[in-house]
Amino acid sequence: MESTAVITEALTEAVTEAAGSGSGTLVEFFYKGWLGLLAEQGRIPVALWIGAIVLCALLGYFLGSINFAVVISRVKFHDDIRRHGSGNAGATNMTRTYGKGAGVATLAGDILKAIVTVLLARALVGDVFAYLAGMCCALGHAFPCYYRFKGGKCVAVTAAMALALEPLAFLAIFLIFVVIVGFTKYVSLGSIAAAMFYPLILHNIMESRFGHGDLRILFVFVICALVVWLHRENIRRLLAGTENKLNLKKGKKDEEKKEK
Repeated sequence: MESTAVITEALTEAVTEAAGSGSGTLVEFFYKGWLGLLAEQGRIPVALWIGAIVLCALLGYFLGSINFAVVISRVKFHDDIRRHGSGNAGATNMTRTYGKGAGVATLAGDILKAIVTVLLARALVGDVFAYLAGMCCALGHAFPCYYRFKGGKCVAVTAAMALALEPLAFLAIFLIFVVIVGFTKYVSLGSIAAAMFYPLILHNIMESRFGHGDLRILFVFVICALVVWLHRENIRRLLAGTENKLNLKKGKKDEEKKEK
C-alpha cells in the first residue's frame, strides 16, 4: 500500500509539473508518457515502466478481442454475424446483413475500444508504445480470444488508432478510402488501399517532424500488412469481378419484408 501511495504521489506531481511548465513539457509528456518520464527521472524503477508497456499491450489485445459485431448480432438478433454474407465480423457485413443501425453501432464500438486502448497507453507509457498497444488491439480484433479467434478485418480499429494518435495521417488515409469507395463502391478496395498507404504516410510525417522514423512505423506496418492479408478473399473476388459493392439500402430485415 505504501509503494502504491508513493507511485500515486509521484504521478500526481508529474502531471502538475507538466501542466505548469509549458507546451515543451507537455509534448515530452505525450511522447514518453507519465511512467516513462518518471522512470527517466529515476523516480520509479525502469522495470515498472517496462511492465506497464507489457500491460498496455495485453490490455490492447483483450479489449480488441471484444468484437461488437458478434456481441450485437448475438444479443439483438440472436444470431452470429459470422454465419452470414462474407463471414466477417465487421461493420460492413453487419450493415449488409442487419441494416445501417447495426452497422453504425458496430463501427462505434470498434472505434471506441481502439481509442481507449491507444490513449490510455499513450498517457502511461508514451506515444511510441501506444502504437504497440494499437497493434495488439488490432490483433485481438482479428483473432479474438473470446470468440474462437475468428474476428474482423481491423479496418475500423486501424482508422481509430490513426485518428487518436496522428489525425493528419488519418485524414490522408480517410480521403484515400472515400475517393476509392466513392468511385468503385468497393469498401474492401478502399480499405486495402488506405492500409497500404498508411505506413508510407506516417513515415513521411515522422521524417518531416523528427528527421527519422521509429518503431511506430514498424507497428503500423504490421497492422496494415494484417489488414491486407485479412482481405485476401476480397482480393480474389475483386480480381474475379464477383466482389460485393456497397449498398446501404439493403439489410436482412429489408430482405425478410420482401419475402413476406
